[in-house]
Amino acid sequence: MNDLPVSPPPAVEALSAPAPVAPVVDRAPVLNFFLDALIALVILLVVSIAGGLVWGVLRGFQVVFEARSRGVEIDPAQVAHQLGQPGAMAQLLMALVSTGAAALVVYFWRRRASRAERQQSWAALRQPRTWGLAVLVAVGVFCFSTATGMLADRLDIKPVPTNLSLMSDLLAQWPLSAVLFAVLLAPAYEELLFRRVLFGRLLAAGRPVLGIVLSSLAFALLHEIPGLSGNGVLAICQLWLVYGAMGAAFAWLYWRTGSLWAAILAHGLNNAIAMAALYWFGLQ
Repeated sequence: MNDLPVSPPPAVEALSAPAPVAPVVDRAPVLNFFLDALIALVILLVVSIAGGLVWGVLRGFQVVFEARSRGVEIDPAQVAHQLGQPGAMAQLLMALVSTGAAALVVYFWRRRASRAERQQSWAALRQPRTWGLAVLVAVGVFCFSTATGMLADRLDIKPVPTNLSLMSDLLAQWPLSAVLFAVLLAPAYEELLFRRVLFGRLLAAGRPVLGIVLSSLAFALLHEIPGLSGNGVLAICQLWLVYGAMGAAFAWLYWRTGSLWAAILAHGLNNAIAMAALYWFGLQ
């Protein structure tokens, strides 16, 4: 009796062995980039509008209850007239929920990181070089935006960022919430959307320069939308230059280090420096 193991026939061996998993190739990265951006924009608008409606309903109930507590009956037209505008905290919550929803949905639906990618990102974060580059990028971005603002001021260009009044009100009324939003949450959501999803798609397709250009343009456009702040053409261009350079620097950092955490760190540190300057010196 033969006790030696018998090798299966080649056909059986081929059936029993796991088939290699071919990497997924994005055959239309530019098209998918714009599709990702469109999906994120739709989610952002829908959630923002829904948040405004929820605030309006809650504020309407508050107006009615306050009127009835004084023994006054008011009609719907009067309620609508007394609604007013959302306060700083309400605007903060709506911005947080809408931005977070757009970033998370597109990330998990369209460009979810694999386990290997997450491990690589954490490994890169443990390197001192990654932290050093993140600090240098954050300081460099702030210096560039400050120098650009000073030059614009000499040319009598005085832009007012769309979120300046909101951040000023938050710092005055809710300083801890302002810091939490600007330094931790907003950088995490924005880097997840603009660097991991948008830039990362073109980076994975071997087109990093195009990815930097397009993702930085999207980043600038979202932060300064013409018509919302009353800025003139030159002022809008100056803000686009600042936000575009910021987006390009964070994308380069993500590309160079291989860690999204580095971009989040640099973004948060830049925002922290800007908020400290706004609080202490009134700088933009």
